[in-house]
Amino acid sequence: MEVLEAIHTRRSVRKYEDKPVSEELIKELLSAAMVAPSAGNAQPWQFIVVDDHEKLSGVKEYSQYAAMAEHAPVAIIICGDLSLEKYPGYWVQDCSAATQNLLLAAHGKGLGAVWTGIYPVEERVKGFSDNFNLPENVIPLSLIVIGWPVHEQKYKDRYKEDRVHKNSW
Repeated sequence: MEVLEAIHTRRSVRKYEDKPVSEELIKELLSAAMVAPSAGNAQPWQFIVVDDHEKLSGVKEYSQYAAMAEHAPVAIIICGDLSLEKYPGYWVQDCSAATQNLLLAAHGKGLGAVWTGIYPVEERVKGFSDNFNLPENVIPLSLIVIGWPVHEQKYKDRYKEDRVHKNSW
């Protein structure tokens, strides 16, 4: 899939076929996430791959907008590791770039995925931290729910000329 096509046709997918995602494919997605740009090339991320159905089902208890995880074969929690930061505070941008890379890689491989936010909502951060035994220096940023999509994604032009300014506001 050509990169602009992938960008324009990627959508949040919340309904998945009852079909597993291979370990090899998960490794490809993580590899794509790990080549994201980061401040000072610090790469302050950690990833938790979740394929335990009980854990996926429990996510809705502390992250209501991630209820689709219950019906997905796998999800990946992208976390910022403060002990790996070179420039404090930039872990959010760094892990967001890794999240977007992962989403595009999933789409390019024919998978469907959805970015569900965790940070900065305190209840979600606590829920994920407690339920996945995160160390104090690791903060969960996003949960990417992944599976084989039930529906095909189509191109939708979202360009808005009125949001573009040249040289100044």
